[in-house]
Amino acid sequence: MDIKIIVAVHKEYWMPLDSVYLPLFVGAIGKNDIHYQRDDEGENISYKNPFYCELTGLYWAWKNMEDDYIGLVHYRRYFAGLRRRPGIDVRNRILSGDECAQILKNTDIIVPRKRYYFIETLYSHYAHTHYGEHLDAAREILQQYYPDYLDEFDHCMKQRGGHMFNMMIMKRELLDEYCQWLFFILRKLEEVIDYRNYNSFQARLFGRISELLFNVWLRKKKYAYSTLPVVNMEKVQWRKKAIALIKAKYQKEKYERSF
Repeated sequence: MDIKIIVAVHKEYWMPLDSVYLPLFVGAIGKNDIHYQRDDEGENISYKNPFYCELTGLYWAWKNMEDDYIGLVHYRRYFAGLRRRPGIDVRNRILSGDECAQILKNTDIIVPRKRYYFIETLYSHYAHTHYGEHLDAAREILQQYYPDYLDEFDHCMKQRGGHMFNMMIMKRELLDEYCQWLFFILRKLEEVIDYRNYNSFQARLFGRISELLFNVWLRKKKYAYSTLPVVNMEKVQWRKKAIALIKAKYQKEKYERSF
């Protein structure tokens, strides 16, 4: 079983030694080399990174890799392994290649456990922290080009949790299917959203919308998948996140940064 998991990164950072991981410098176009594989080589959309985030890495993997299974994680977020290893270092909790292969013997896809918002649906959370018209536009595109996905879209938007972060590991043929669907929708969204007038934080909307669309695709396709916890390499600012979420919902304050 040939598995390769790209690690989306934009600066030099600690990387796992396990050969299953491939550090990928996303948004590399026009930037000095940092000694990782660049996403501006081969067929690529590296120039879209300010708007697509880690999806420029997913696109590069889709177009340039031929492994049996392909995955995407982040330099600050990984899937957790099946066993807790000695010590308290979070790096010891990262999914290994052997563990990944074991899981994929019995499933088609690995995704993160659902992240829950509790006081928000997926739609209302996005609308309060970003702009709901983005999701409305995505729905219109689905209605025009993929009308059989509308029920799944409407269902997912009403949920209070979803598989987030654009993290996944899946069979090559399923990745091809997903990426054809996803990047077509995002290209159509570019035509109807004036994203270049947003600030640098809100301009990353295509990466965020894809997190929600991934849930729509999963529900529609009904492929077998397994979930794993996420390991955060840096401390999550939960208090600040909670305060920002409450302000977004009740005081209509849009997010201005990540936490």
